Amino acid sequence: KIETRDDIETISNDKGRKSMTGRPQTPSKTPPKQPKQPKQARQKPVAQANFPIDTVLKALEKAYPTHPMSEITQCDPYKVLVACIMSLRTKDSMTFPLAIELFKRVQTPADMVRLSLKEVEQAIYPVGFYKTKAKNILALSQRLLDEFGGRVPDDIDTLLTFKGIGRKTANLTVGLGYGKPAICVDVHVHRICNRFGYIQTKTPDDTEMALRRILPEPYWHIINRVLVCHGQECCTPVSPHCSRCPVQAHCPRVGVERSR
Repeated sequence: KIETRDDIETISNDKGRKSMTGRPQTPSKTPPKQPKQPKQARQKPVAQANFPIDTVLKALEKAYPTHPMSEITQCDPYKVLVACIMSLRTKDSMTFPLAIELFKRVQTPADMVRLSLKEVEQAIYPVGFYKTKAKNILALSQRLLDEFGGRVPDDIDTLLTFKGIGRKTANLTVGLGYGKPAICVDVHVHRICNRFGYIQTKTPDDTEMALRRILPEPYWHIINRVLVCHGQECCTPVSPHCSRCPVQAHCPRVGVERSR
């Protein structure tokens, strides 16, 4: 039973193909077009479940025994919070000297709110976005006094309700300031963990969540310290110093095109 025009045009008999008028039609020399095959998706590298993260972090802990932030803040939660806000999108080499000078004048939220906005701006200049950071530091200091008795909250969710505080700052404050389990992920931690092949993520927030699932908790405190120092000193974004890397033997160098 013929139902469509397409069906009519494809009927053939022993004498060859026929057109709609019934006349013999010369077989086409052009082979029929093959249906397009779907493009195969590029296979992404699979995270190395057997990567020796404990061996690597222990080796890096020996290479970088102290956290620069702990030295300038004495692990005081308020100072950690302020110093971390200052450091956002600013090099540590600029942030830390300014933070040291600021903490000679300011020890608590009450000390901070005694300063004018102009004074705070001048104290933290020239860190990136210093005007915005100065406003946020004064605002959060006042809120700490009004709602928390001047004490920095020790849980991440509450800290995230403060303007100017993201997951990196909240995690560092809880982890370094209170010694609670927290994973602070910045660009160095994100880059190096992916370079190790230990995880496969696209953003620092994704990296934090992936590490929370697979990184043994005893290493949560040290991963930020050792990878930040390692990223600044050796495992740089472009052309890392692989020849002097203390964990070179364990690193697959995912995504590294050239090194020194």
